Amino acid sequence: MSYQRILAALDFSEGGGMAVRRGRELAEKYQAVLHLMHVVEFIPPVDTSFGVLSPFEVDLTDQMVEASKVRIAELAGKLGIPDEQSLVVVGSPKLEIIRVAEDIKADLIVVGTHGRHGLAVLLGSTAASVVNHAKCDVLAVRLQE
Repeated sequence: MSYQRILAALDFSEGGGMAVRRGRELAEKYQAVLHLMHVVEFIPPVDTSFGVLSPFEVDLTDQMVEASKVRIAELAGKLGIPDEQSLVVVGSPKLEIIRVAEDIKADLIVVGTHGRHGLAVLLGSTAASVVNHAKCDVLAVRLQE
């Protein structure tokens, strides 16, 4: 099997770079195009209808998107990945990773997994959901805690 387009989803966690490194290794091995993506989960604005002025009356989601764009651009630059191959989106990580993979016609998604047990397994993780719903191969890279 040879891959043409690889999507590496990153969460900027301490061990999260492992998935990107694995995606890069595979992209080099298969001469594939590597895309990077990060998903910012929407944070609803604080309701101040009770008259209390909150210091959080700013759109935190927009701030997180802008900060994420800076971080992913820096990483893409270090890896020699063109700007058009790195993306920050807002939404559910489970849904957005699958959507972007379909949009770019990825044949491999690389995601990190913390390998949680117990309740986290019952509730489902992002990696598990991507594995179960993606239309292409998925490589779940165990992240070190």
